[in-house]
Amino acid sequence: MVCAAAELACLALLWARTDDGRAVSWMGGWGPPGGSPAHGSQSVGIVLVADRLGIGMALLVTVLTVAVLAYSWRYFDEPVGEHGGVFPALLLLFAAGMCGFALTGDLFDAFVFFELMGAVAYALTGYRIEDPRPLHGALAFGIVNSLAAYGSLLGIGLLYARTGQLGLAQLGQALDTRPPDLLVVCGFVLVLAGPLVKAAAAPFHFWLPDAHAVAPSPVCMLLSGVMVELGVYGTARIYWVAFAGPGGVPAHAFRDTVLVLGAVTALTGAVMCWQQRHLKRMLAFSTIGHIGLFLVGVALLTPEGLVGTAVYVAGHAGVKAALFGLCGLLLDQYGSVDEHGLHGRARELALPGALFAVGGLALAGLPPFGTGLGKSLAEEAGGRYLPGLLPALFVVVSAVTGGAVLRAWLRVFRGAGPTPGDRPGEPETSGEGEEPEVHSPSRRLPAPLTAVPAALLLGALVIGAAPSVGRQLAQAARLFTDRVGYLAAAYQGPVPPAPQPVPASDWTVSGALLGLLSAALAVALALLAVHFVHRGPGAALNRRLVLPLRRLHSGLVGDYVTWLAVGLAALLVAFVAQR
Repeated sequence: MVCAAAELACLALLWARTDDGRAVSWMGGWGPPGGSPAHGSQSVGIVLVADRLGIGMALLVTVLTVAVLAYSWRYFDEPVGEHGGVFPALLLLFAAGMCGFALTGDLFDAFVFFELMGAVAYALTGYRIEDPRPLHGALAFGIVNSLAAYGSLLGIGLLYARTGQLGLAQLGQALDTRPPDLLVVCGFVLVLAGPLVKAAAAPFHFWLPDAHAVAPSPVCMLLSGVMVELGVYGTARIYWVAFAGPGGVPAHAFRDTVLVLGAVTALTGAVMCWQQRHLKRMLAFSTIGHIGLFLVGVALLTPEGLVGTAVYVAGHAGVKAALFGLCGLLLDQYGSVDEHGLHGRARELALPGALFAVGGLALAGLPPFGTGLGKSLAEEAGGRYLPGLLPALFVVVSAVTGGAVLRAWLRVFRGAGPTPGDRPGEPETSGEGEEPEVHSPSRRLPAPLTAVPAALLLGALVIGAAPSVGRQLAQAARLFTDRVGYLAAAYQGPVPPAPQPVPASDWTVSGALLGLLSAALAVALALLAVHFVHRGPGAALNRRLVLPLRRLHSGLVGDYVTWLAVGLAALLVAFVAQR
């Protein structure tokens, strides 16, 4: 806890030091080659380039790590000979990998930090080695992500062979001097394999619900709260710095391809989220749905879309971590995270129930939560590109994912509606018979299991309600999109002023109304679900359209690897066709 708090203080000082600029550090006493972007020599050394958005991601990682350490304090009561300090040490190492990835300015070191993060995540997912299910989830997680990492490493090798550079700024400057070619496009798609698989973008997402279903609840708080979002951040950073120039990937190709990818991911996550009765799998698919919305915001390639995504990510981190923490509470008290099996059993948990309901409404985009403000800003930016269509996507996905959480709240904490039965012919992952996450669970509710989710939801509220937070993130988004300034800062030369004005970051009437609409739709969907279980024409729609999608999530690693190959091939074809 002390180490994490010290890291948080250091990052807060770095945030204050950067003001509206960037902090650049060359490790080992090395410096930029030639001292200017015009110099063509090969870069030597490891460079860290910390702008406000990168520091913000690192701060988000550290805040959630402190929250998870506080939440999981009960783990430290286990006998030293059994696990000792392994769990908190792994959490700190996990945070170090994520912070390094957020701050690096070197493509190869981004790969190293990403793999450090991944290796620790595999260990944390399979932490409860006495139960075989976490081991299966960790193996699926590890195999799929490791294969994606091999693809990223191959792409880095191709780009290094073409340019002789590994620094993001140096790579971008080198590509600017060359005409675009097919090898660069292939390298770009391969490099994105790692970030997109970590982000669980469809069809690379299959590992995520399997891992979340079996990982300890504190680990899920970090996986869904910030790790998968780093995949979106990495995609944006790599493209904007290295490939947004004349020798990289055309803006229209990136925009259209990633918009489609984001929309497919968002709809897949929302549909599958609604189908779950295992609460942790439900929240995992909800994360996939929101990752799709984040990809849409990034794909717009505008400061307005980016600030909406940044605010949305910050608010989503607090809300999703809080909901996973409350699932851990249910698992601690009842040994189950099955929506059907817990029907009415948690009526006596008044405060956790209230927090769960608030989390569902916040996930649906209810003002004034940070999720609602981020959704509002991203909707407005998307509406300028595809009026009506993109705002509708944000409303529908937010309403369905928030409605699934509210449906679970009505059943578990209120006992509403009849006890639903299994749907014949459909694969079910129930969430019953789960192993307790501590060896000697107490029937008295541990205080951190309620206090930490409450604090996280309060933080999500502050992000949306405090105007200064949005303004700071708006300045960070403008700086992130200033490619010329990033290249100059990485070479430690004079940085020209950012060309774009600071994007708007305040609530609008239309944004607030759409937030209220998505929250109202979420409540309506939840009420309909608990009172009209499997009735009407929805049953036929579910059988013809949804059931095939459910069956694709087979739990077989071979199937997931196949989809990884298919997805990369589709991305390559899409980018090559739009050159």
